[in-house]
Amino acid sequence: MTLTHRLLAALAATLIAAAPAAAQQKDYEPQVGQAGKDVIWVPTPDDVVERMLRMAQVTANDYVIDLGAGDGKIAIAAAKKFGARALGIEYNPDMVKHANRNIEKAGVTGKAKVVHGDIFASDFTQATVITMYLLPALNLKLRPQILAMRPGTRVVSHSFTMEEWEPDETSASDGRRAYFWVVPANVGGTWTLEAAGERLELALEQKFQRIEGSVILGQLQAGLRDVRLRGSHISFAYVDNSSARRDFTGRVAGTRIEGTFRTESGAEGRWVATKR
Repeated sequence: MTLTHRLLAALAATLIAAAPAAAQQKDYEPQVGQAGKDVIWVPTPDDVVERMLRMAQVTANDYVIDLGAGDGKIAIAAAKKFGARALGIEYNPDMVKHANRNIEKAGVTGKAKVVHGDIFASDFTQATVITMYLLPALNLKLRPQILAMRPGTRVVSHSFTMEEWEPDETSASDGRRAYFWVVPANVGGTWTLEAAGERLELALEQKFQRIEGSVILGQLQAGLRDVRLRGSHISFAYVDNSSARRDFTGRVAGTRIEGTFRTESGAEGRWVATKR
């Protein structure tokens, strides 16, 4: 064999050996229905993605974290259409690379990214909006962690609920449902309420965002009316011993609530309540 033939043979052998490596370097393409850690991968339709982000009223001031980010489409939409900062958490490292390629193609690399991680071992407490498309059992497993987040955090789930934590809103698009919640402040218990020189006992019972309660007026226990809790904002009313209604609105900050009240006669003032 001549030198030329030996060189050609060596080159051919090198190309044959390199072919599998080149094939392995081909960009990963996920398949709908492929198995993941806890779920199979099924992408959320684009119209549902947009509706989820609109339900949460996402703006450029928000930090959206998508739990189980898949191909990154929710993070991309949050950044590209709504101007938000967005982070996706995805367990499959190949999917993470694929999602970040999609982010780069969408031109939102500076606003969005997907990281490799386990959603049950990740810190997502800095989010103002949480999005997810998981199974019911996973939603329930995450529920305690979500309920411990900052009051007012908005949560949207495609297809699956949080069982007895009833959604604040349900939307449907072409038969597909999306569910929305606002993380409520913890207000259950007994409070000392001071308003207009009076000191009253305020008792509140809470089941997620649903609350009811009463105030003690001397020997009278008066039930609360129009009670509402949304995030850290609370409102209620009661009828006092002179048959006059008093309306209260306030903001919860841990073991303290501060706000304003108004009577039927038009009198207004400040009120504060401290948890016992």
